[in-house]
Amino acid sequence: MSKFKINMRNSIVLTHDLLAIIFAWLASYLLRFNFAIPSDHIEFMFNNLVFVLLIHICFFIFFRVFLASWRFSSLNDLVNISFSIVISGLFLVVFFSISYGFLGIPRSILILNPLLLILLMGGSRLLYRAFNENTFWNNKKLNNKVKNVVILGSGKEAISLIKNLKSNMQWNIIGLFGDDETLNGREVSGIKMFGFVENLSIIHKKKNIDSAIIAMPSADYKDRRFALQLANSLGIEVLTIPGIDDLMSGRLNVSQVRRVDVEDLLGRDKIKLNNSGLNKLLNKKVVLVSGAGGSIGNELCRQLIKFKPKTIVCLDISEYALYSLEQSLINEKIKSKLIYIVADIKNEERINKIIKRFSPASVFHAAAYKHVPLMEKENVSEALLNNSLGTYVLANICQKLKVKKFILISTDKAINPTNVMGASKRLAEIFCKKLQNKNGTQFITVRFGNVLGSSGSVIPLFKEQIENGGPITVTDPRITRYFMAIPEAAQLVLQASLIGDGGDIFVLEMGKPIRILDLAKDMISLSGLQEDEIDIKITGLRLGEKLYEELLADNEKTKPTSHTKIRIANTINQDEKISIINLIKWIKSTKDLNEKLIKKELSSWVKEYQSDDR
Repeated sequence: MSKFKINMRNSIVLTHDLLAIIFAWLASYLLRFNFAIPSDHIEFMFNNLVFVLLIHICFFIFFRVFLASWRFSSLNDLVNISFSIVISGLFLVVFFSISYGFLGIPRSILILNPLLLILLMGGSRLLYRAFNENTFWNNKKLNNKVKNVVILGSGKEAISLIKNLKSNMQWNIIGLFGDDETLNGREVSGIKMFGFVENLSIIHKKKNIDSAIIAMPSADYKDRRFALQLANSLGIEVLTIPGIDDLMSGRLNVSQVRRVDVEDLLGRDKIKLNNSGLNKLLNKKVVLVSGAGGSIGNELCRQLIKFKPKTIVCLDISEYALYSLEQSLINEKIKSKLIYIVADIKNEERINKIIKRFSPASVFHAAAYKHVPLMEKENVSEALLNNSLGTYVLANICQKLKVKKFILISTDKAINPTNVMGASKRLAEIFCKKLQNKNGTQFITVRFGNVLGSSGSVIPLFKEQIENGGPITVTDPRITRYFMAIPEAAQLVLQASLIGDGGDIFVLEMGKPIRILDLAKDMISLSGLQEDEIDIKITGLRLGEKLYEELLADNEKTKPTSHTKIRIANTINQDEKISIINLIKWIKSTKDLNEKLIKKELSSWVKEYQSDDR
């Protein structure tokens, strides 16, 4: 039986339900005998009242009927109440059959009693909710501060939002818009469905709409963007609800309604992970994350925590980045031990000691210099030393010390690279492939594009430029990029680490590319400004920058994996002739070479590389 804690709230509920049981028992007799109960039945009725009370109360406690909130009473609560009453009613039927052979109690009483009790208990709860949500009157119109709002979306998130907004005195819901044609012209929780989002412009003329809430967390970029632009063009304030990941944590709360951010437009579907497989791979194991203070490394640590590894070694060259990570996790309830280590992956002696001391089962290598133009000039050698040689140092030590899995976080820029950063990551991939053997460490490479909000992302730059009054700088009006949310990227990296068994290059499904000029315009709109209030300046492509990114090289094909958002690349082994020893020697020599020569010689190591020096 469930534990039932007595407090003021539960005492009131218990008292109500006790009275409901008594009333239902008495009323069933009154109805059965047309309000003229024979004396012998009156005696039987009162003699068994206490027993009937005890049976019903025991089943109510067992089915946790008292714990349900009256304020948010739902169909599930009504089903739970009905089920507990039916079961307790059947128990009473069996009891009266065995004890009395049904003598002294009409069988109709045993049918009327549970029906009346369901009506009383379920009805009172639903009435309470109805009064609480002002269902029988709309005194919101008397409130001068109330906002007339429409909801854009017709999924379960929109329905949940309606239920929460109706009980809030600050919001008056005018209507609902969405792509569910079966609801067109009908009502959802008392709110009229006006059809497709396009109809907002017609309804806006008839109603005084202040705000529109976009409640379509699983819709694609184009649908969200259209809803935003339409509402903005009508002068309506645009708000949204949290993404799918946040909604999964619990009931949607009105306080979570907020202004739309660009990440909301680019939001993606919730990732389905093989949790049992990942739990087996990570639970109670030691895991090391290099570049733990960066955008991807930081999120990888947070995702790893969910699977309760024994220890997570957070390694980064930046003391401040590690400190920030530590402070962000310091108040979290984490069962894993977190170790923060400042170290350079190129420092072979130091890395060797760390791997030997902690003996990680898996290493997630996210440490890299990622800023394309910055690595293209004055930092070419450093990019190769860190991204390529640093990967080799860490990977080679992992192989020697028998780490089970090494997961390299690569980039779409490694495919047909036109920049040093991309070429340096391609060399990192080659190192991992060369180190792979049948019985040693499983080297797994994961490629993906830009992540939202990362330190190298264009989005933080655009935000800062808008705050400063502009202009927003876009390198080329045709330029497009793939975007992925940081949690999504980290989750798929974990999934790829489970799927891979060594020597694989995985490509993440990135959706459709987004035009950066459109992104800039969206961010201007989201800031509450018009496009003519912020200049957009076209600056020309920067060194090493492509108009578009590729996820696969021309000479590569992919095949599906067990996960719909992860594909595996079949690469042609054109790097088989590369000597690791000679490659390492060359990378070390770049410290003494000029950058033009480095780029020229780099193409002999990465055949696909074409320098775009201008």
